[in-house]
Amino acid sequence: MTESYVKKLSAILLDAITDKDPLVREQVCGALCALGEAQPEEALSACEEYLWQHEKLAHPYRTMILRAMETVVSGHISELRKDKARAIILLASSEMTRAKELVCDWQQAASNVLVAVGKRFISQVMEELLSKFQPGALPHYFVVQTLASLAASNVFGMVPFLTSILSTMLPMLGMAKHDTMRVAFCCVLQHFSESTLEYLANLDQAPDPTVRKDTFATDIFSAYDILFNHWLPSREAKLRLAVVEALGPMSHLLPSEKLEEQLPKLLPGVLALYKKHAETFHVSKSLGQILEAAVTVGSRTLEAQLDSLLAALHAQICVPVESSSPLVVSNQKEVLRCFTVLASCAPDRLLAFLLPKLDTNNERTRVGTLQVVRHVINSAASQMEVKKPFILSSMRLPLLDTNSKVKRAVVQVISAMAHHGYLEQPGGEAMVEYIVQQCALPPEMEPWKLGPDSEDLATDSVRAISISTLYLVSTTVDRMSDVLWPYLLKFLTPVRFTGALTPLCKSLVHLAQKRQEVGADAFLVQYDSNVTLPSPYAITTRLLTVSSNPYLGDGRGAAALRLLNVLHHSIHPSLGQRWATTIPLLLEHLDGCTEETLSQKEWEEKLLAFLRDTLAAASDNTWTCQLSLEMCRQLSCYDAEPQEKNFLYKCIGTTLGAASSKDMVRKQLQELLETARHQEETEREGLACCFGICAISHLDDVLAQLENFMRSDVFRKSTGIFNIFKDRSENEVEKLKSTVILCYGHVAAQAPRELVLAKVESDILRNIFQYFSTKDPALKLCLIQSVCMASQAICSSAQASSFHFSRKAELVAQMMEFIKAEPQDSLRTPIRKKAMLACTYLVPLDPALDEQVQVDMIHSCLHSVLPVPPEPEGEGDHQESLYLDTMHTLEEVLTSLLRRNMTPQGLQTMVEHLSPWIKSPRGHERVRALGLSACLLQYFLEHLHVSALVPFHNLGVLIGLFSPRCADLWPATRQEAVSCVYALLYLHLGYEGFSRDYRDDAIERLLTLKEGLAHPDPAILFHTCHSIAQIIAKRLPPEQLISLLLTMFEGLGDPDKNCSRAATVMINCLLKERGNMLLEKVPEIVSVLRSKLQETREEYVLQAARHSVYLLASQHCAAVVSSLLGSPLPFDSHTCILWRALAVEPGLTTQVLGLLLEKMSRDVPFKETRAFLLSSSPGRVATLLPLAATCALYEVMSVLASGPAVLELYPQLFTALLLRVGCTVGVVLPRTLQAKERRSAGSAPAPRSLEPCSSAVDALQAVLLRGGNEEVVQRMELEGGWRLLGTSAGHEEGVARLASAMAKFAGPRLPLVMKELVCTQSSAYEIQRVTSTGFLAELLSSSVADDLLLLEPLLHNLAARQKDPCASVRRLVLRGLANIASGSPDKVRAHGPQLLTAVIGGLDDRDDPHSLVALEAMVGLARLLDLAEPQDLRPLLLHVAIRIRPFFDSEKMELRSASIRLFGHLNKACHGGCADTFLEQVVGGLVPLLLHLRDPQAPVTSACRFALRMSGPNLKCEQLAAALQQHLQDGRGLHFGEFLNCTCKLLMHHFPDLLGRLVSTSLFYFKSSWEDVRAAAPMLTGFLVLHVEAEHRPQVDLEQLTTALQLLLKDPAPLVRMKAAETLGRLVKFA
Repeated sequence: MTESYVKKLSAILLDAITDKDPLVREQVCGALCALGEAQPEEALSACEEYLWQHEKLAHPYRTMILRAMETVVSGHISELRKDKARAIILLASSEMTRAKELVCDWQQAASNVLVAVGKRFISQVMEELLSKFQPGALPHYFVVQTLASLAASNVFGMVPFLTSILSTMLPMLGMAKHDTMRVAFCCVLQHFSESTLEYLANLDQAPDPTVRKDTFATDIFSAYDILFNHWLPSREAKLRLAVVEALGPMSHLLPSEKLEEQLPKLLPGVLALYKKHAETFHVSKSLGQILEAAVTVGSRTLEAQLDSLLAALHAQICVPVESSSPLVVSNQKEVLRCFTVLASCAPDRLLAFLLPKLDTNNERTRVGTLQVVRHVINSAASQMEVKKPFILSSMRLPLLDTNSKVKRAVVQVISAMAHHGYLEQPGGEAMVEYIVQQCALPPEMEPWKLGPDSEDLATDSVRAISISTLYLVSTTVDRMSDVLWPYLLKFLTPVRFTGALTPLCKSLVHLAQKRQEVGADAFLVQYDSNVTLPSPYAITTRLLTVSSNPYLGDGRGAAALRLLNVLHHSIHPSLGQRWATTIPLLLEHLDGCTEETLSQKEWEEKLLAFLRDTLAAASDNTWTCQLSLEMCRQLSCYDAEPQEKNFLYKCIGTTLGAASSKDMVRKQLQELLETARHQEETEREGLACCFGICAISHLDDVLAQLENFMRSDVFRKSTGIFNIFKDRSENEVEKLKSTVILCYGHVAAQAPRELVLAKVESDILRNIFQYFSTKDPALKLCLIQSVCMASQAICSSAQASSFHFSRKAELVAQMMEFIKAEPQDSLRTPIRKKAMLACTYLVPLDPALDEQVQVDMIHSCLHSVLPVPPEPEGEGDHQESLYLDTMHTLEEVLTSLLRRNMTPQGLQTMVEHLSPWIKSPRGHERVRALGLSACLLQYFLEHLHVSALVPFHNLGVLIGLFSPRCADLWPATRQEAVSCVYALLYLHLGYEGFSRDYRDDAIERLLTLKEGLAHPDPAILFHTCHSIAQIIAKRLPPEQLISLLLTMFEGLGDPDKNCSRAATVMINCLLKERGNMLLEKVPEIVSVLRSKLQETREEYVLQAARHSVYLLASQHCAAVVSSLLGSPLPFDSHTCILWRALAVEPGLTTQVLGLLLEKMSRDVPFKETRAFLLSSSPGRVATLLPLAATCALYEVMSVLASGPAVLELYPQLFTALLLRVGCTVGVVLPRTLQAKERRSAGSAPAPRSLEPCSSAVDALQAVLLRGGNEEVVQRMELEGGWRLLGTSAGHEEGVARLASAMAKFAGPRLPLVMKELVCTQSSAYEIQRVTSTGFLAELLSSSVADDLLLLEPLLHNLAARQKDPCASVRRLVLRGLANIASGSPDKVRAHGPQLLTAVIGGLDDRDDPHSLVALEAMVGLARLLDLAEPQDLRPLLLHVAIRIRPFFDSEKMELRSASIRLFGHLNKACHGGCADTFLEQVVGGLVPLLLHLRDPQAPVTSACRFALRMSGPNLKCEQLAAALQQHLQDGRGLHFGEFLNCTCKLLMHHFPDLLGRLVSTSLFYFKSSWEDVRAAAPMLTGFLVLHVEAEHRPQVDLEQLTTALQLLLKDPAPLVRMKAAETLGRLVKFA
């Protein structure tokens, strides 16, 4: 039985090997291998027989079978019997040689079988192969190929056969005429040679240790003769490569004298192949082997070949390497290996050839040569030891090459030299300098910045690799320490090495620390013996200056500071302890910042403080003077780095300030003035900072030096011939003046206040006044800036109050001239900003300015700044920043003027100046003026001091000016206007005697009203204005009211319509709130109003019409409603306005709504008709009166004031409109209205669409909104409920969503609404019954039904509708009953029997052809099961399980999903007490559930996961239940094969007796209509078989199962065929 069944399985699989799908064929092959794993000999016999019996089977299929055989043989070679091995050998040999022509895949597969067998049965394989390898006849190609493969796979087995094989093969070489055959012979000779060499290298492990190389020498030489002399000259490239691959290993087996004899011909022959082949890897590899063989035998003829060898190899190394081509890279390695061999035997000749190549201009030649030099330095170190000076001197020209690839190669050579002691030789320092030069390359010039097609593109940039090399050499090569220290210090100061500072500093820090460990003497820098090294002053200056820009150059600031720290003893003996504390703090600050967050000003201050601390710690005047001299010397090095030069000037000022030699200070200052580049603005600023800092300690010297400089010939345009300043242009002189003026300003700002005050007019301002007549903008800025600094210095002095500034008015006038000269149409320079700032500092000083001067100042400043047009978007941050700074300065100057007159009149004067700008037609002027006003008022309020209770007499006028601007078109203006009103009202309270910290609730509310002003909606805007007016009305004193009103009446003519409207709103509010006080003023007010109405023609006339209809309806409500309903549909805008006017007063609105409800319900909602000539189906056309009433309801309820009336009639309105929506779904307009709608669409559209259902939905929304249920409307909008409500397909869902939203947000309304709806349950209109039932059913899903005691009435009502003739109603009844599980789960047990009976009854609904009622019943039952009493459930479980089982395989996804999920709930209900009868249902459901995990629909697979998890505990196997829980969690990815394997393993381990039942059930699904399920069925069967013990085989009808699987092998789906083949392979277990 075993033999026949395995053969049967094999036969079935072998018949399927011809499947058209390659993946199926692969699976069949895998199944055959699985059979072979269990029964190798039987499987091999079946394959063998099949191939013998099917001679005409196409070779692709024979190949698959042979591949399976090879796999089985390879895995079970040790179990294979000798006779079976012989049979396989015969078959494979036959398959391999059956076709004379080459069929590679087939014959290669057969050859692989022979090679696999040959690993153990080498003699038998060789016997068969040698029978087909006879003298006098050429063997089959694959016989030769197999011999080669055997030699490679079984070295010890094959070598003993080689002598006889070679003796037979040699005559054949001459017979081989075809290149293919010759290639095979070359391949076999190559492998024979390699095997022999391996054998000889491992003689201690070989079976025959007596084998010697000379055993094969003669035969190999004979073969060599044919290959080299006859085949190598062939024109076939493939053959030439095969020959050369063989010659390499063969050369090691040639007799020594023959190799020596052949080398003069062999080497040129191999070298010649370089010109014939693009891919030269094999040539280079073979050449390397030949060279090694020649060197091994001590060849003397090799020397004669060196020139040609070197030339050819050098040409190869110069070929550009394509990183994407592995063979090219490998060829380079082999060529370098050849150079290594040559370096070991002829180093002089090699260098004599290579080094002159470095002098060529060709890039590739240089790069290649450098590559070889680097290689031989590393690989032939002993031979190169004495050649070091020669190699170093030859690097002279490559060091000058500018090509990036050459540079990169040079750096790599230098790196190799460093490791082998070259840099310690004379000339080594040049190499180090070269590395540093490359480190200094600017990043923008690095090769990676070039285009992608550039020839100079390198994998790593030259700079990056140089930095890496420098650091590597410094830190890892111990012998380089003496070379680099202190030599690297010389590169710190030259400007050309600036880019290398970071790596230099890091390397020097490491070297210094290393030497410090050795001892202090080794660490100290000996400056006397190293004259080329920079002085300690130069190092200090350089490192401190570059630290000012710390993140440049990969963080050179931190690196420079660390180097300073380790060099402290070499710089000054006294600095060590101080720097050990201060430098780490600086580094910590840098670590805590980034380039974006670091404050440059703060960082420079820290560095300058560090410098001051250093100078104090050194306390050495000579050292300080030397340091300052060095700083001055280095200034010119930073011409290209203005920021660093500016900082260096500050350092010079700090250092000079610490010097005690006045002569030296004066001399240095003079030199700085003479050498500075005065044309550069940043340099002028830096020099001025230097003078200012120096003046802190040497004020008199600094002022004297500036005075001397101004008197010198420098300021003359043309000077004597002997002066260093010759023929200066006017522009140059202006720049000189700018510098000096700026210096005076910084001196005033920095010098001690007590000293400056005495000199400010006599020495500083006296010199500044000389140059006010200039027109040069730069000089103007310097003058203004210096005046600012001087004025600020005076103001901040302790003696400022007693200082009399005699030239103050003159300075102010000069500043005004500067301001007036600026253009009003643009803001390009900071001149006006700085001039105003100067005035700000000047105003507080004594004597006070004349009143007219103040007026002129205000006028000039306002006219200079406010009209400047705003910059267009995207003009840049600089302009915006300049504008903001200028505005801020304008605020400060006005505030300083107001400070001099802190009275209501002073404030009034300021506001009068601003008033024309506040009313300007240009928005940007208004917003600026209001902003200034708000600032001034706020300042006035904060500094208010009232000595006696006095009235704020101009309060009304000021509020009247500002308050209408609360509605300005510009939001910013509105905000500022509120701020002004806020400040004015608090000013009034201040003058009334309230304390400054008093807070008035009404006035504080103004701040919250600002939010409303930000909104562009006019309604919100004017409502906010009304609220503001109310606050003003509450706090305004009676005597100010008329002045306020008159000012506001003037505002009615404001060109800004918004402000005009705001004025009307505020006037009406004031009249309403405070009109009782205006009895005497009424004639005046009416007169003003009449005149204003004559001036304006606005829509305010509509107010009269609205009032009229309101009065009329108050007396004749029914008539007005009837008349308006008679208006043509759709209502025009005027009709709508009139309807809305009826909602002003709640009592009237209630009457209107009641009448409209009556009109809407009186007539039928639609009439049924047939669309003539178009369709036989009935259509529904809306009736006019209910439609008009619906539209009117919407218009009335759209008014906010209708809310109270809507609340009164809420249940009737909601119910009527909900049913109206249901009745109008799918209803169309009468034809007359349809035509009218189409005509109006082409002209002015109606305010709203007249579509019947949309009108009803809009009205229903209005009821909810006016009834205070905005959340319901919003929730419906978010969920798309309104759209669903108006469609036939989504109406039920829309009703459900509405009910849910009502339950959540409008619960208290539901009792009365439900009462109204219940009355409609017996409506004649089916759609109304559906609508009301759907609404009531959904209410039960909310807890509010129970909370409001609606549960019992709802249940009773729904139960009464169970027999409704409409299936939709019956279905909704079931949904409602099940909804109790969600809304009132605690009530389920109380009503359990009633609910379960009703829902289970739905499973048997016979009048439901589409099973929708049954579907609802299953879904509902699943929800109820968890909550019902166990005793109520258990009698029903079996009936339900049997009833739902047919739905598992329903074609409808919803039925499958619901039934399977319900099955899971049934299992869950049985946990802990599953009866045996139900256990049968659990077992019966296992297979469908497992297979439907591959269902194409995601809801079904999710239901299966749940059902299987719930079934697990009922199977009473903890491991299985745990596995189901682990694998089938929702949301977790499922590897189906892994899961099925695990489940079947557990099933068969614990329930082996279920095998037959499970397999027979899965057979049913072999015919499933779903491909994935159909594929999963045999997969399940296969895993069950895999894991069951063989003793349970009788449970399975193998014949039936095999036949079914055999049929599946013909399934149209490849996946199914694959799984069937896989399972067939597993059935071997039952064999």
